[in-house]
Amino acid sequence: VSAPIGVDFDRLNEMASDPALDAEMEKLRRDLGLTFPLVGVGVDRLDYTKGIPERLAAIDRLLEARPELARTLTFVQIGVPSRSGIDSYQEIERQIDDQVDAINARYRARRGDEGPIRYRKINMKAKRLVALFRLANFCIVSSLHDGMNLVAKEFVAARRDDDGVLVLSELAGAAQELRDAVLINPYDIDGFAARLEMAIDMPAAERRTR
Repeated sequence: VSAPIGVDFDRLNEMASDPALDAEMEKLRRDLGLTFPLVGVGVDRLDYTKGIPERLAAIDRLLEARPELARTLTFVQIGVPSRSGIDSYQEIERQIDDQVDAINARYRARRGDEGPIRYRKINMKAKRLVALFRLANFCIVSSLHDGMNLVAKEFVAARRDDDGVLVLSELAGAAQELRDAVLINPYDIDGFAARLEMAIDMPAAERRTR
């Protein structure tokens, strides 16, 4: 019998149930400067298949369409270094660096902080990652091509509170199973931005049902 690849749900659920997680979440808030109420997250290898530039473009488009979000939304992008010696990977890193700098420069003054994007190139330990997922109002997985994408499943498994919205590329294998995610075409930036807006505005009852 064949079955789709999964994540260690029991381990993630145990971490999400740990009473010490609240303290870890507060530490993350301080470390990342998350002083605004809305938080989005993305956790990816720095790989050209993950759709990070498209994700940043969609966030930028959303902030243009809804200027009030520039004062309430912070997006945390964790980029795990990958194959940094290869030219194509170096190029995608440069592109992401430039996009983050441009978006933050545009909105920094009106926010009074470093800008709406918190970009960290680190490999996060599992407990801290669960805390980050629990902090988030939404998680973006915008793969351009992916056999599965376990981050999508990890986000769902970490949400013992039955809250949070998964914004998931229809081109990731996980989209075949996680049909109640908000599905996006990562190449359609306007459509992607509209679906992000839907995720942010989604009522609590619908978030719980999904």
